[in-house]
Amino acid sequence: MKQILSVADQAGPLLQAARKSARLSQTALARRLGISQSRMSAMELDPGSISLAQLLAMCSALRLELVVQTKGRPGDDLGNAALTEPEW
Repeated sequence: MKQILSVADQAGPLLQAARKSARLSQTALARRLGISQSRMSAMELDPGSISLAQLLAMCSALRLELVVQTKGRPGDDLGNAALTEPEW
């Protein structure tokens, strides 16, 4: 599955779908992450409240990986992105 997110609100349904695809309840995933089921629910409903550390832990538990790349044409790869200066 490849999904492009442009706003935080898009992450909730994506994470929920990945959790369900893995056949995990909110309670089961919450246990793996060391959080409460109510926090797991809140993270799916309000993904803007998720810290980067929590997002990475959730991705790991769901066997997802987070890829950040320069906006461009579909199919562009990361190429030498690590060698370029960030555009802050």
